[in-house]
Amino acid sequence: MILIHIQGSIISGDFDENSNQFYIQQLKGFETGSVLTKEQFTKLYLYLKQHEDQPDGQVITLYDQMPVLLTQLQIKQLLKDFEQLQTMYT
Repeated sequence: MILIHIQGSIISGDFDENSNQFYIQQLKGFETGSVLTKEQFTKLYLYLKQHEDQPDGQVITLYDQMPVLLTQLQIKQLLKDFEQLQTMYT
């Protein structure tokens, strides 16, 4: 198992090159244990990209239960984090 640690401004975790998955450890200061496959990552990235200019931000959920509000600025920061992560998916 080859893990590469990613520390972004909004998200942090480990990318597993063997399974091609990102293990989210923290999102906006909240501890989590979520996994993003390439397909899930792409869908989330495209959704946030389409809505990055909405002044009210967006709400995403952790564990399909806990809503987390991302402001417009935080969405832009998360997209930058994702752009770093995007290069790792194959």
